[in-house]
Amino acid sequence: MAETHVLFVEDDDVIREATQLALERDGFAVTAVPDGLLGLEAFRADRPDIALLDVMVPGLDGVSLCRRIRDESTVPVIMLSARADSIDVVLGLEAGADDYVTKPFDGAVLVARIRAVLRRFGHAGGAAGDGGPAGRQEQGGALTFGDLEVDTDGMEVRRAGEPVSLTPTEMRLLLEFSSAPGTVLSRDKLLDRVWDYGWGGDTRVVDVHVQRLRTKIGQDRIETVRGFGYKLKG
Repeated sequence: MAETHVLFVEDDDVIREATQLALERDGFAVTAVPDGLLGLEAFRADRPDIALLDVMVPGLDGVSLCRRIRDESTVPVIMLSARADSIDVVLGLEAGADDYVTKPFDGAVLVARIRAVLRRFGHAGGAAGDGGPAGRQEQGGALTFGDLEVDTDGMEVRRAGEPVSLTPTEMRLLLEFSSAPGTVLSRDKLLDRVWDYGWGGDTRVVDVHVQRLRTKIGQDRIETVRGFGYKLKG
C-alpha cells in the first residue's frame, strides 16, 4: 500500500523538523517546507493526500494558501494555529480548511486528526443512513428537497438542475442532514458523525461548514434551531 503523502507548511524549524520525524515514524511520507509560496509549488508538483498549513507563514500565509489549494482541489486541509480563540481559525475554515489543530500539539493527537480526516474523505458515502423520516422524496437513487437533489450513490448534488461542487466534508455534512430531514442535529452529534470526534471538539468547525454549505445549497435550506443545532428543511 502506498504511503499517505502529507504536505506540511511550517516556518518554525524546530516544529517543522520534529513534526516531520513524528509523522514519518507513523508511516507518512512528508514534504515539509518553510513558507507558503514553496508550499504552493510543492502542492502543484506532488499533489499530496493531505495538507497541514500553519496560519502564520511567510511568502503566502496559510489562509491564502488554503484558498489557492481549494481553488484547484478538494484535497483535505488541516490548519495549524497558535491560539484556539484566534480569528485565524475561523478564517482558515472559511477559506476551505476541513479542520484545525491548535499549537502546541501532541504528535499523537495530530496523527489521530489526520487519520480521522482521511477516513471521512475515503468514505464520503458512509454518512447517509438507510431510510429516513417521512417528507423526503426519493426518485431513483436521489433525494429531493425542493430544488435540491442529492444523489447518494453518485455523490452528486444539483440545485435547480445545476451541479453543486462540494468538498468531501461538505458532502458528508449534507448527507447527515439529508438522511434525517426535519430532525434537529446537535453540533456535538455532527462533530461525532462527520468529523469523527468521539471525544468532542470545537463546534466552530460545524458552524463554519454549515455556513459554507448554505452558500452553495441555499441560505434558507438549513435552519438554525437556537440552543439545539441545525436541521434540513424537507
